[in-house]
Amino acid sequence: MAKITRKIGLSLGADICWPICYEEILKRLDLNIEFEGDTLSFESSRLTIEPFSLRQSCQYEVVIDRLTHWYHTSREWIKKSIVMDDLYVFNNPWTLQSMEKHTSYSAMMRLGMSVPDTWLIPPKSYLETPDLQPTLSRYARLFDIGKVGESLGYPVFMKPYDGGAWVGVSKIDDSETLTRAYDESGTRVMHLQKAVLPFDCFVRCVGLGPQVRIVNYKPDAPLHDRYGMEENFVSAKEEKLLRDMTLVINAFFGWDFNSCEALRRDGNWNPIDFANGCPDSQVTSLHFHFPWLIKANLRWSIFCAATRRNMRLNLDWPEYFAIADSDLSFEEKLAKYVARAEERFETDRFEEFCSKHLSHLDDVADEFFGTDIAMDAVRQKVEALFPAHEIDEFTELFWQRIQNSRTTAASTHA
Repeated sequence: MAKITRKIGLSLGADICWPICYEEILKRLDLNIEFEGDTLSFESSRLTIEPFSLRQSCQYEVVIDRLTHWYHTSREWIKKSIVMDDLYVFNNPWTLQSMEKHTSYSAMMRLGMSVPDTWLIPPKSYLETPDLQPTLSRYARLFDIGKVGESLGYPVFMKPYDGGAWVGVSKIDDSETLTRAYDESGTRVMHLQKAVLPFDCFVRCVGLGPQVRIVNYKPDAPLHDRYGMEENFVSAKEEKLLRDMTLVINAFFGWDFNSCEALRRDGNWNPIDFANGCPDSQVTSLHFHFPWLIKANLRWSIFCAATRRNMRLNLDWPEYFAIADSDLSFEEKLAKYVARAEERFETDRFEEFCSKHLSHLDDVADEFFGTDIAMDAVRQKVEALFPAHEIDEFTELFWQRIQNSRTTAASTHA
């Protein structure tokens, strides 16, 4: 029996609070897991950005990546380490191209999900290149943007086809407003999407491996209030449906960590945005839900490191499409999609592993989130985002919401 240390790397950008909490709780867990004849311990460290040899060995079993969407150097190191050393990373860097609305909408439409009707619109203007004018003169067709809006039926939303933190999103109620918004869109390629209005519930479902947290989301609220703290605001049947949809979307695209938004209208759930390359992980947005995220991250990364989970580079879309193109009802198709997703995430094996080896995580995390170290992590993030005169106020606000979460969790586990 060998004593082996499994190493977990954190690839970070502007992240402050969650890595502090992750690292501290991992230390406090003090894991020595008997697994397949060996004793496994775990440690984490932060990746740096520097030159590297393509033949350089990788010291990590798992990397939690928050950077490759922004920094090519980190992305290429991760890709090299997957190819050369079988590193497991979430999320898969080769899924970057599908981490935009257009691909994800198209795929989930084919799978039968109720994605609102959507059109792609050529950009209003172009950056000059030698081939631009010949191409446009030969192939670009004049069109009436107002007629596209009328075909969808107002109101519609205009938004960049590749997404991006609500940037460039506008609600449009008539042809005149649509024409003006299009004229102002510049070189962006835009989607026009039929609005799901009126809706009576907006959710954001955070998926991390097979773990899903369903949150009552309030996009019009200030950032610190968008993640609602309500419990049991959807039925058990709806909760299962939303979890199933989230798992299928994430498994289909090979995303371990992603958030999926859906709107409920007339009792039906419509997915509207579900390609999020860098989901919220900060206490300043998650607050009440922040402890859940840290624990979910720990469970999944420890499981992946312990089992040396294989990086699945082929996404097996034809197998999903074969189900989608069958004569089954959507409910029957969804059940088959979910079975594939559960297999992809090894849900049964994961839950057994957590029950056997991480049963004390809730207690360790609960104790940690009452400490000065946790409080300081919250304050550091607030200091990075808020003006000086608001630091005390918002540090206390987020801290109290974490304490409310601890109380809620304790009553649930009692």
